[in-house]
Amino acid sequence: MSAHNHEHHISTAGQLWAVGTALLILTIITVVVAKFVAIPPPFDVVTAISIALVKAFLVAAFFMNLYWDVKFNAMLLIMAVIFFLLMISITLLDTMYRNDVVPSF
Repeated sequence: MSAHNHEHHISTAGQLWAVGTALLILTIITVVVAKFVAIPPPFDVVTAISIALVKAFLVAAFFMNLYWDVKFNAMLLIMAVIFFLLMISITLLDTMYRNDVVPSF
């Protein structure tokens, strides 16, 4: 499909309500898991981030219309996320393994 023949997708109200409802349910699940479910420390963050990633996918795919858009735009989003994770990883490698400059802090 060339750029000249690409038509914009118009989401129906039902699709938007379904995605909005899913986001609301996932938000409620996030709060319930955080407040009422005792998950051990390393896995509580993994659970919260997993739910957040599902919510981010729903927003990017359906509210930003990347599901129906040219796949190049989805690739740009994925590459931006990978670059962000790379920068965070490099920062964590630097800060996690450095000696304390001022041990009193």
